[in-house]
Amino acid sequence: MLHSLKNIWRLGVKELWSLWRDPVMLVLIVYTFTASVYTSASAMPETLHHAPIAIVDQDQSPLSARISSAFYPPQFMPPQMLEWQQVDPGMDAGRFTFALTIPPGFQRDVLAGKKAELQLNVDATRMSQAFSGSGYIQQIVTAEITEFTQRHRSASALPVDLELRARFNPSLNKVWFGGLMQIINNVTMLSIILTGAALIREREHGTIEHLLVMPVTPTEIMLAKVWSMGAVVLVAAGVSLNLVVRGFLQVPIEGSIPLFMAGAALCLFATTAMGIFMATVARSMPQFGLLMVLTLLPLQLLSGGMTPRESMPQLVQDIMLLAPTTHFVELGQAILYRGAGLDVVWKPFAALAVIGAALFALSLARFRKTISQMA
Repeated sequence: MLHSLKNIWRLGVKELWSLWRDPVMLVLIVYTFTASVYTSASAMPETLHHAPIAIVDQDQSPLSARISSAFYPPQFMPPQMLEWQQVDPGMDAGRFTFALTIPPGFQRDVLAGKKAELQLNVDATRMSQAFSGSGYIQQIVTAEITEFTQRHRSASALPVDLELRARFNPSLNKVWFGGLMQIINNVTMLSIILTGAALIREREHGTIEHLLVMPVTPTEIMLAKVWSMGAVVLVAAGVSLNLVVRGFLQVPIEGSIPLFMAGAALCLFATTAMGIFMATVARSMPQFGLLMVLTLLPLQLLSGGMTPRESMPQLVQDIMLLAPTTHFVELGQAILYRGAGLDVVWKPFAALAVIGAALFALSLARFRKTISQMA
């Protein structure tokens, strides 16, 4: 047993030295857990933010001025006041997403109770802004017209008072969610890439034949790759969680980071074994990359990290229970967002242990078969 542990340790150190001499992989690791996490959390807001809008005010009335002044940051950029001939060229050039036209006599028709119309042109190629921004503009215009016709700002008292309390993210800040979920996704992606690339690199460089003549077993070779590559990803995830998420993004962490790292280690045990299995199936790095695309997209999109699992078809929910990322996302959200302890997340931990053991056994059988064919 002691001799086997020494072999696993020395082979793992060899993997770390091989990774250290691969600058492309090092750059990928650094980028994935720094710039990728930061931009994913802060550079892609899902809510309306600084949407460019233009207004054609042909009425030049107090009501039209009131409507024009109702659009301001952070939802909208300060409106550009245009002539109607400038709308189409501006939309074609992509200078603004919305163009609101207020026709002549608009205020007169509103006060007279006549039918009044406004025209809103929307650049629908900017899909996220177009979808949410149209609703924002309709609400703003309706509210301003209602207050103008009532001659004062008032709020009608409703018989029911709805008290909204947002737990775990009181300000509904997308950054809090995006940064943590990107780390969870990157743990899965990099663990598969590093272990798979390590095995394929040995096959391409011919060093796998050297291992075949050494007094080591396939189990020792696999365990060495699992612990070495898993340790790299685990350390990178811990640094990113503290430096990028808690430091730069100022995201509060409610739960125990050591407990989350323990769950990440279990997930890494499963995903690194998955990476070795895919590397035994693929014959080259391009084939491995294609398998990565087919594997990572379902793991990330259907694990519950982007959309709630309850919104998915029941068949998809049942199938994804076999994926390690489903349980990793569940325990990660529970620990980091809601401060859950082991008494709450023991089921995902147990599921990850079972899935990891099954994937390791499957990958080991495939790895042994591959080695025997090479011998």
